[in-house]
Amino acid sequence: MRTCPVCGGVVKGRVDKIFCSVQCKSVDQYEKKLESEQFFLQVDKQLKTNRKILKKYNLSGHSTIRREILHNEGFNPHFFTHYWKNSNGDVYLFCYDFGFMSVVHNSKEKYLLVTWQDYMEKKLALTSNDKPPQT
Repeated sequence: MRTCPVCGGVVKGRVDKIFCSVQCKSVDQYEKKLESEQFFLQVDKQLKTNRKILKKYNLSGHSTIRREILHNEGFNPHFFTHYWKNSNGDVYLFCYDFGFMSVVHNSKEKYLLVTWQDYMEKKLALTSNDKPPQT
């Protein structure tokens, strides 16, 4: 005997039938849509939080800050909108128009903070051999 994954009721009919009613099928589809929407909202919220924190600590357009300061405020380096690689091969991760790069200075983990510049636009198009950085 098969049971409905939504309400636990008995599923009658075809062998491949999953839900006991049209209402249960509709509820299942609605919940799946809601879950994917929740994921989008969580990612969007973290990106905005990251941007706000980077903006707060990068008033000059180019600064360095200890990693734990940003992390204590809720910064998550795994969420970024795009990246840019300079001519030295350094990779900056960006949250919209504010970027960061992980560096070690005096054996302390820090982030080098930058602001998006017009000249970076030319280098945004990376070759097919370039791969996104591992964070």
